[in-house]
Amino acid sequence: MATARFLVSGRVQGVFFRASTRTEAERLGLAGTANNLDDGRVEVVASGSDAALDALEKWLRQGPPSARVDNVVRETLADRAMQGFRTG
Repeated sequence: MATARFLVSGRVQGVFFRASTRTEAERLGLAGTANNLDDGRVEVVASGSDAALDALEKWLRQGPPSARVDNVVRETLADRAMQGFRTG
């Protein structure tokens, strides 16, 4: 299992970004979290197959219809044992 951290910037808070990310991550079979950051970005940490993480990154670059994504930064993390997907 691979783990990645994504920092998503743009109009990504208050537009159902985290909930939509959870739905997409669960569809892809990923576990992890999506949280708002104080600086207006959303942090997504996800664990699963490389292909599923790549698909999530592609989705994050567009996001839900009401979002405007300006940038996504991806960082590879040490593998983590995660269960389910939660938002905070």
